[in-house]
Amino acid sequence: MDAEGFCGTTRLRYYQTARLTWQPGLEVPAWLPASPLACLRSSHASRVSRAWLAFIRRCRILGLSLAEIHELQSYQDDPHQPCTAVNALLDDHISHVRSQITALQALEKQLVSLRASCNDDREVEACGVLAGISEGNMHQQ
Repeated sequence: MDAEGFCGTTRLRYYQTARLTWQPGLEVPAWLPASPLACLRSSHASRVSRAWLAFIRRCRILGLSLAEIHELQSYQDDPHQPCTAVNALLDDHISHVRSQITALQALEKQLVSLRASCNDDREVEACGVLAGISEGNMHQQ
């Protein structure tokens, strides 16, 4: 990334191969510049490109997949449609995040339980943590 937190041509090319940018032969959305390299050269196009890349970056920070970002970008092509599909996508993502949180909380409980099976006064050969892992005394999720 460059000094301003935006990405250079390598990341731009990555997003292009991930189909998050326009492809040759496809109509270029009005909010995108016509060429990925041209957008890095002119000041106006550079601002547009930087806004577009910042949008992708913020989506990634929110944990959205490349497919979800692509879908969100497709909604931007028709800005006068209702937000129903965008909200549904985000609701699905929230559900997925909640599932991940639940799984991580269960993992935390397993780790705390495993850690409680051993104290620092033991030698490694009597380590409750290693014995618990070796014996498989952990619940599978």
